[in-house]
Amino acid sequence: MDMPVPMTAAADWEAAYVESFRRPVLIFKHSTECPISGGARDELSNWLEDAASLSLSPVMVLVPENRGVAMAIAEQLNLKHESPQLILVDGGKVSWHASHWQITYSALDEHLGTHCEKQHFVV
Repeated sequence: MDMPVPMTAAADWEAAYVESFRRPVLIFKHSTECPISGGARDELSNWLEDAASLSLSPVMVLVPENRGVAMAIAEQLNLKHESPQLILVDGGKVSWHASHWQITYSALDEHLGTHCEKQHFVV
């Protein structure tokens, strides 16, 4: 699965929030100006690439370009804004979050493995 198209408006966030009542939503707040965030993006991208199917909806916000959306997410979820940041929202509530160096492939697998079926390659 590819990286999600970035949310650019408050209406995008509102739609994602409503979606969280149907299936969990994984939000990635990404700073395009930060190398730590670039590393986190690579970890998430690799994890999504290995996913055969997801029982969650991934969304992304590019923080410098869409700070209003990033702050609306933090405010509505009552969660300190960080970047990079991953937030799993299930039924309108935060069920897991990580930031900075905590965003790794293994952390994603550990915390979100139940929401993802992995592709298995036989050699």
